[in-house]
Amino acid sequence: MSDHIVVCLRRVYCGTDGIINFSFRLYPGAIGQTEVIDFLKALVRRIDQPLLIVWDRLPANRGRLVREFVELSEGHIVTEYLPAYAPELNPVEYIWAYRKQHELPNVCPKDYGELSRRARRALRRMQRKPRLLRAFWKQSSRCFD
Repeated sequence: MSDHIVVCLRRVYCGTDGIINFSFRLYPGAIGQTEVIDFLKALVRRIDQPLLIVWDRLPANRGRLVREFVELSEGHIVTEYLPAYAPELNPVEYIWAYRKQHELPNVCPKDYGELSRRARRALRRMQRKPRLLRAFWKQSSRCFD
């Protein structure tokens, strides 16, 4: 059993201070276009401003249904892709690494429900650590400002 999580790392501006946070959703099984669209819909509902989505080259992110959904947003969602084979440029990769090494090391869940609960708790704890998130953003060595 595997857990697949979609994460959106975002920088929110309050005056001159940038606050970094992320949104996430857990999905059982592989991430496909349906899950990507579901996550984008949730982001649009939650974040009432135009979205710039910078993502990796997962086939589901580049699929026809996702492209059509983004086009139908009439500019509310804009997408850019990270270079291929460049995980060090993706701040989300640092979230995964931290989660695996510090939040959930050696976890052997009984079932998907337990894995889901533990992963959600770990990600929520990480959301409350702005210095850690800022470090992930900086470590990505890419400026999205």
